[in-house]
Amino acid sequence: MRSEVLVRFGPEVEITLPLDGLEPMPADVARWWLDEQFVKHECTPFKPTGKVLIADKVLAIPVAVGAQQFEDVAWARDYARATVSALGKPAVRIDVAALTVSF
Repeated sequence: MRSEVLVRFGPEVEITLPLDGLEPMPADVARWWLDEQFVKHECTPFKPTGKVLIADKVLAIPVAVGAQQFEDVAWARDYARATVSALGKPAVRIDVAALTVSF
């Protein structure tokens, strides 16, 4: 099965991050990496309760950093590796405009 993360910022900006052939990120490291990025980029929780799920972090990070951050190939690769490992899914689609994460 193909492993990739697709991040859609709008109808004209769609970034595909293929992961085939890359070493998987351990799940605990993936969660730590996402936590660190969530704090570093001052992401805000989407839910009024303040509870932040992994899927919320996966979505909030590209909302906060924008498409330009994905030009940093090493960062984008780490984001994709952390996303698939933390969510336990080989293919993940993030739609920033619609605020959705799907598998």
